[in-house]
Amino acid sequence: METLETIKNLTMTQWSFYAVSVLTLFGALGTILSKNPIHSVIYLIMTFFSLSAHYVLLNAQFLAAVNIVVYAGAIMVLFLFVVMFLNIKDEAPELDNNKIVIGASIVGGTIGVILVAAIRLTESQKIDPSTYQIKTGFIETLGQLLYSKYLLPFELVSVLFLIAMSGAVMLGRKEKGERNF
Repeated sequence: METLETIKNLTMTQWSFYAVSVLTLFGALGTILSKNPIHSVIYLIMTFFSLSAHYVLLNAQFLAAVNIVVYAGAIMVLFLFVVMFLNIKDEAPELDNNKIVIGASIVGGTIGVILVAAIRLTESQKIDPSTYQIKTGFIETLGQLLYSKYLLPFELVSVLFLIAMSGAVMLGRKEKGERNF
């Protein structure tokens, strides 16, 4: 009876959260279970869009926009081109070994039990409107944090990206003769 009262008292934001969560789970399951690789990529795009909706519900509009542009836009187009150029057949390899299926079932069941236990043991926090920071999710707050408190890790990550790009250019360059690395 208490569960029914809880469902009746849900706000529109909570209903939106549950609807987007179902959409996210549907997209993730479609990505994994689809036999056609192009359908898997489309389900993954749907998953990224629904994750962006979660960011909007959490008042992180900048992260939602970055998620759509970077993941749902650029990376998913790259995945789609790779799948189309490789001409991957939608044949699933047959599993002759039941040990793989049994092992995957045990691991999945264990993860499910741990997830249910973690959800039941956590207490939901009530948000006090008087102490809530209105600037949560704004890009100005993110910029101030990145360039003050997290300046050193931010710069180290940028150097790491520079090294990765240099390595990719070096590996992709065509040279005459043989390579020595």
